[in-house]
Amino acid sequence: MRAVESVWGAIVEAWQEVRIHRVRVLLSLIGVAVAVCALSSVVGLANIAQQGMTESNERYGGRPALLSVTASYAPDGTPMPAGGLPEAWAGVVERHKIEYTSSVRQGGMRVQFRGGVAEVSTTAVDQPYAAMHRIRVAHGSWFTKEDADRLAPAIVVNGDFWRKLGSPSLASHPTARVTSGDGEVTAVVVGVLRTSGYDDMAPTAFVLSSAAPQLMSIDYSGGAPANLEAWVPPELADPLTATIRAELDQALGAGATSVNRQDYLAAGDDPLAFFKLVVGGIAVLVLLLGALGLVNIALVTVRHRIREIGVRRSFGATAGRVFFAVMMESVVATVVAGAAGVGLSILIVKSPWLEQLIGQGMVSDFPPFPVEAAVIGMVAATAVGALAGLLPALVAVRVKVIDAIRY
Repeated sequence: MRAVESVWGAIVEAWQEVRIHRVRVLLSLIGVAVAVCALSSVVGLANIAQQGMTESNERYGGRPALLSVTASYAPDGTPMPAGGLPEAWAGVVERHKIEYTSSVRQGGMRVQFRGGVAEVSTTAVDQPYAAMHRIRVAHGSWFTKEDADRLAPAIVVNGDFWRKLGSPSLASHPTARVTSGDGEVTAVVVGVLRTSGYDDMAPTAFVLSSAAPQLMSIDYSGGAPANLEAWVPPELADPLTATIRAELDQALGAGATSVNRQDYLAAGDDPLAFFKLVVGGIAVLVLLLGALGLVNIALVTVRHRIREIGVRRSFGATAGRVFFAVMMESVVATVVAGAAGVGLSILIVKSPWLEQLIGQGMVSDFPPFPVEAAVIGMVAATAVGALAGLLPALVAVRVKVIDAIRY
């Protein structure tokens, strides 16, 4: 109890000293507040950038854990037809209660634009594909279950496709004329994708698998079936992969299909590890620069207070009391500065303008301000205060009373 009272007394005394020397303290703590703000902001902005990189990886490779089922290849390199795969796959999905599945088939379709007919890279998928690959729609909507029953097939296009149509309002149900082997088919544009600049350089489109035979130039008379994908919990990925492979081998024959995990975490290594390491290094460097500035100012402050310290020693203050008081003064001040720095960092990181600048319009789920950034900022401020106050406290303790009074 007595130790607690002593610590609390030292904290109160330190706060009084901070108030007495507030101008000098304020000047010394500006650097600390800025350093803590920079440290927390670096961690917070890195969190947004990491989310953007994660979502980009998920758009291409799927969200963890995404399993891919494909027909195996013959010795000559051609896909081996896997007759009965759709039926066998339906049984697997039902037995394991897999909620998100989709078939995926790449191909093309010939579309009549204002400037002429062009070949458009097209992907035939099922409705859950958007959730599995974190697909974002800028205008309109992704496919719904009702779209499968349309007389005019629905398509979702990228920005370049939409602009080549003249950027019509989707409320007017714009159409695209598609030339297929059976003649001309009218497709209805129901959505425009939100894509990066690289993905928007040529027209692309998505169609539902049920409408693919009408629109896409694919030979459905033979060959391997479409790839099949399933989004499962990451902790079940390995056992499910082995189980599904065994079940398909039993239903279709050994080696008829291959089952693999294809999302960005499939290799087991974190692809963002280097990015996190760089961010951590920058944060430590910012903190060290702030600490060096505070140490210099604290040393100057103590030298200006040598006479005051000598008077306190002459009235019976022990060396330990003086040491703890000087160090706690630095700690209390830096904690206050740290709180101000963290508050400023939150305002900066959660600024809508800055979020859009970092996310480049491609981040769909902006993370909240990370708690670890605030904790790191406050811990760093406290540690910097303790370290910055240690050297001046040692200097204060070593001052001889008589010399200090004469100073």
